[in-house]
Formats: sequence, C-alpha cells, structure tokens
Amino acid sequence: MSQTTRTPELPWLEPGGDFPPVERAWGPNDPATGLLAAGGALDVRTLVAAYSQGIFPWYSAGQPILWWSTDPRMILRTNAFRLRPSLRKTLNKLRKEQRLTIRFDHDFAGVIRACSQTPRGHQSGTWILPAMEHAYHQLHLAGIAHSVETWIDGELAGGLYCVNLGAMVFGESMFCRVSDASKIALAALVAFCRHENIPLIDCQQDTPHLVSLGATLMPRSEFCHHLNEVTSKAAPVWNFQNLYWNHLLPDLGVIA
Repeated sequence: MSQTTRTPELPWLEPGGDFPPVERAWGPNDPATGLLAAGGALDVRTLVAAYSQGIFPWYSAGQPILWWSTDPRMILRTNAFRLRPSLRKTLNKLRKEQRLTIRFDHDFAGVIRACSQTPRGHQSGTWILPAMEHAYHQLHLAGIAHSVETWIDGELAGGLYCVNLGAMVFGESMFCRVSDASKIALAALVAFCRHENIPLIDCQQDTPHLVSLGATLMPRSEFCHHLNEVTSKAAPVWNFQNLYWNHLLPDLGVIA
C-alpha cells in the first residue's frame, strides 16, 4: 500500500481572534512544517500576541496571511555568536579608520524597504509585501520593531530589523549593499544584547548561514517556556554606544 501525506485542516483566524495552541502546527511529515493558521490581521495587538507565543507571519503574494511556529526553533545564543576572523578584521579596520557608525532606528523605513528587495531563503521573490511593510512600520512607531543599521563612510551599507518584547529579540530580515555590512549589523545587535543581558535572538528557521554564525536548534516547548519568562521584563532602551563593542572586541578597546 502506498503512503500518502496527511493534509491537516488549517484553522482560519478572524481579525482579533485568538491563535490556536502552537502544538497544533503542522508537523515534520506535513506539507508545510510549522504552519499553524491562516487569516487574521497584521495589527500591532495581533503581532505582539503572535510573537509572545512563538508565532510569526510569513506568506507570499496571492496568499492569505499565514502564521507559523516551527519546531525545533532556530535561535542564536548571544554568548555563542561566532565572530569569524575575517569579520573581526573588517570591524577592527573600519573602527580604527573611524569609517563605521552603528545606528538604531535612524532609517527604519529604508531598512525594511531594502530587506523587502532581498529574497528569503530559496524564494525567488520577496516575502515582505506592502501590507507586511506597513504592519512592521506600525510596530516600529509603537516602539516594538527596531532597525540596526551599518553606516560606512556616511552611507547606509546594510542592516536588519527585529522585534523586541521585554528581554527577547526576534530577528526578521537583513540586507547588504557592502560586503559584510549585514553581518556587522548582526554583530552590533549581539553586542547590544550582551550588554542588556538578553540571552537569545530568535532566528525562526534553520539555515546554513545562521549555523555558521553560531545559531542552533531549540525545541519549541523550551523556546516558548523561555518566552514566558522574558517577554514580560522591561525592554531595553534602543541606543547603540561604541563601548558595546567591548563585548565582542575587548582587545581593541573603546574607540569614540
């Protein structure tokens, strides 16, 4: 007898409705591992509720809003970040020459727009549709979504944007116009998180690139337990200072 793949029924959310338990997300033998629900809305309240439960939106043009909760979850422990020798060399050189500036939330709109032009994983197109871009801009205005920007010689060279709830950071997307600029932004985010005692950055999905930087897999149950412990804590003030580099580059010292 030939085996067939089970196609589970996908819950449909009405705007303002509650998410089903993450344990109901499609499992590893289903067509879309981690898919939890469809529909709903991308307003601030819904997005905060989603992230606090280990759920995130991800969908393409022509699809309804799709909500995911992957198991296991890809996370980066900030104390396990791998600063490769080549990136360390680039960072040291740019800082010594005073060509590098890290800015938070200086040009959030420009960062998310640039990220929307960068395909995610093996996709040929963008997943950051205009509705998503608008939704995260509203999160930014609410003080929940932030951009980490790498400025080199006065130009925006790369960066990333993320969501912050309490002592938890959820990485979303990054872009690069100059070699290593997005990695520098991630390194700056790690340095900031270390300074603020934020132990984990959510990376959502498993990719070889993230593994090379020190990311690892965590069971979803453990990830959600961590969220319950840290998302209710006070959120940090999003302001980058050069002294934060000492958490990654203690041998270089502080450069103003």
